[in-house]
Amino acid sequence: MQEIYKTEIAPALVKELGVSNVNATPRVVKIVVSVGVGKLSKDSKMLEAVESTLTRITGQKPVAAKARVSISNFKLREGQVVGYKVTLRGVRMWDFLQKLVHITFARVRDFRGISIKHVDDNGNMSIGFKEHLPFPEIRNDELDTVHGIEVTIHTTAGNKKNGQALFRALGFPFKEGVK
Repeated sequence: MQEIYKTEIAPALVKELGVSNVNATPRVVKIVVSVGVGKLSKDSKMLEAVESTLTRITGQKPVAAKARVSISNFKLREGQVVGYKVTLRGVRMWDFLQKLVHITFARVRDFRGISIKHVDDNGNMSIGFKEHLPFPEIRNDELDTVHGIEVTIHTTAGNKKNGQALFRALGFPFKEGVK
């Protein structure tokens, strides 16, 4: 997908956005895939299952996100694991992006397209999946628990219009007629 971006998508974005230089076109910088464990944080088996699931999906070992402060109302203690995250760059980022666009979205139940509202004012996109089942590395027969996954794609777009143009060029299936 990286070669397709360099040879086809970037020159097309130069014409569409009216920039003078290919290096000024928006591009994907990194992808952060994260899982919040919430109430599962007390159960060590579930934490291991979430960690192994994230490792299989991304091909990289996740980092544990720990609580910075204790909050008694939420029964949260300082240093307790509250989630896992993986930052993808380079070849793994492009491989994950291709898998996300061409395979994962097609496997989401009742998928009608991504809302254009998922692109923020800086041209980045955040997509939440209610369950991790659409990813092809997950087999239904070895499932203990179902958890959600958040995918954040950081770009150099700088504004919403450039971000939307980049994601359309990369092949993201947006809902039609929604502004």
